Amino acid sequence: MPLKSEFHPVDIPAKPGVYVYRDRFGQVIYVGKARNLRRRMSSYFQPSRARTADPKLRSLINSIHQWSFEVVRTEDEALILESRLIKTYAPHYNILMRDDKRYLLLKIDWNEKFPTLKLARIEKPGNFQYFGPFPQGSALKQTLEFLLARFGLRACRDSEPDAETRKHCLKRIIHDCCAPCIGKVDATQYRARLDAALAVLGGDIAPLRAELEEKMKAAAAAQDFEKAAKFRDISSGLEAVFGRKNRKFRNPELPEEDPGMAAVKALAERLKLAVPPRHIIGFDISNILGQQAVASLVVMRDGRPDRSGYRRFKIKTVGQSDDFAMMKEVVQRHFSRLMETGTPFPDLLMVDGGKGQLSSAIQGLAEIDAPPLPVLGLAKKNEEIFLPGFSEPVVLSRHDPALRMLQALRDEAHRFAITFHRSLRRRRIERSLLDDIPGIGDTRKKQLLRVFGSVAALRKAAPEEIAKKVPGLGLKLAEKLSAELAAGKKQKNEGRS
Repeated sequence: MPLKSEFHPVDIPAKPGVYVYRDRFGQVIYVGKARNLRRRMSSYFQPSRARTADPKLRSLINSIHQWSFEVVRTEDEALILESRLIKTYAPHYNILMRDDKRYLLLKIDWNEKFPTLKLARIEKPGNFQYFGPFPQGSALKQTLEFLLARFGLRACRDSEPDAETRKHCLKRIIHDCCAPCIGKVDATQYRARLDAALAVLGGDIAPLRAELEEKMKAAAAAQDFEKAAKFRDISSGLEAVFGRKNRKFRNPELPEEDPGMAAVKALAERLKLAVPPRHIIGFDISNILGQQAVASLVVMRDGRPDRSGYRRFKIKTVGQSDDFAMMKEVVQRHFSRLMETGTPFPDLLMVDGGKGQLSSAIQGLAEIDAPPLPVLGLAKKNEEIFLPGFSEPVVLSRHDPALRMLQALRDEAHRFAITFHRSLRRRRIERSLLDDIPGIGDTRKKQLLRVFGSVAALRKAAPEEIAKKVPGLGLKLAEKLSAELAAGKKQKNEGRS
């Protein structure tokens, strides 16, 4: 529904739906649901309402500049759509629903050897598939328990349980699980069971409901009314949760497809990109006054992190604290390697920073005659997007999915770079502690750190253990090493006090 400024009740249907109010700046300030959109929305525009309402409502009414609505089929759909919009836009006046309450989802982790259906409340990036949300929480839980047993799917937490866990598995004992962990079915047979359950999630419930109907009648005929009632409740739950196929909703402001792809398409639209950037890489630099300088490269595919493509770089050619030169170096190194190996370029390159970092990246690409590709810089201070050839940055709403995706990429690049930098710095400090101990040369130092992993672990080890695990070191030198490390720790603690 397009935005409108003048309110005419005749334009609004008397049907269930969700309405959105915006201020004069176009910001969403309130999202509400209604069983009857015409009646509910009309109540805000009555002259007497603005005078008699409480201060909060009066402030909201006076701030409404534009409005829109979306008709849905049921109140459940309106409730879910309202919740989605509130969590996306965080409107100022939606006090009551700005907590973290979320409806249940069904989740499949495709990284597991034998994937199964699980409950979840939050969608996380990764190789997961989600269904929902489902407002009927109790019905969903009962229906999920039935589906797992009916199709023999795993109900355990561990995809590959150990022998002791398998021995005491109740689901295996009562034959509610097909027991793929002990080879009763292979991966292909298990996947067929999972696909049958997924068909039910898609709305194909008629065969199951017919099966439950027969079981209910048989139980009733045997005067086992408790069992008959159980089958009746499960059948009703199937209809309530999956039967109406109402898990996806039309929404003019939030795309129906995967959130990651929605963000990708939004970014292409905002930046006028010729191709949606399904493959994005981001660079960040980390150093302290030029020391232990490193860079990170992180990857997003279809709006989600792709950790298999992450890379770390030690800065080789820049000796001083010059983030611009460092950015140029790593961009050149990475794209030179892509060109040498014939690897396809990403759809978009993002660097952490403003005009300086952006210019350095472009210069690095130009000097190696790299084919053109979209490049941008994201400056953290005001979350401004800098593009080549434009003096003024692009500024998106803080709630825009395109900006949120870029922020997530930038933050992940920063985290990855900082982690690498700290790791190198810690190793350097540990090596310097061992440098001061007579009899410990470079070879011994590397050997000790390779065996024990860190100076902290080495300090905890007894001299006998050190001598045993490091051939040729000897007990006498191990005792001297332990004493020196203990003394160093004591001096360090005294310096802190």
